[in-house]
Amino acid sequence: MSRIGKKPINLPKGVEVKIEDNIVTVKGPRGVLTQQFPADIGLSINEEEILVSRPSDAKKHRAYHGLSRALLANMVEGVTNGFEKKLELVGVGYRAQMQGSKLQLNIGFSHPVLIDAPEGIEFEVPAVTRITVKGIDKQLVGNTAAHIRAIRKPEPYKGKGIKYENEVIRRKAGKSGIK
Repeated sequence: MSRIGKKPINLPKGVEVKIEDNIVTVKGPRGVLTQQFPADIGLSINEEEILVSRPSDAKKHRAYHGLSRALLANMVEGVTNGFEKKLELVGVGYRAQMQGSKLQLNIGFSHPVLIDAPEGIEFEVPAVTRITVKGIDKQLVGNTAAHIRAIRKPEPYKGKGIKYENEVIRRKAGKSGIK
């Protein structure tokens, strides 16, 4: 049995959930999220919680059971609290700043890199070497943060680049100079 799929999802106050033809719409204080779920998966709403069920123990149904519950829980979490990823710029002269709604990165290239925020995502620059990506859609927040990190991945010798806040960069030894 799926341990994740069996857990009920608690609905905080102010969150509305509508199910129509396997399309779930979650409305909360931060916004609205819509997701289509597999037709086989059963969704039932009580007063304070949502339950996810599956028709059989087939491998496909077991996989979709836990996935559907996790996606639905992330939707509820997103419209109530939102999600954020924090990035750090490591390197001499590496800096980030907001330029209107765009994020401008100076990360060692001959030109600054401008990044447009996708719809539903906002950038914050609390310090010149820190970037915060915020939004209500967990997948979109993660993909946007990964896109920013991919522009200049951290290298293993000096650790220069864009890294997640708590990411540990495995360091390599440089040339020893002795043969």
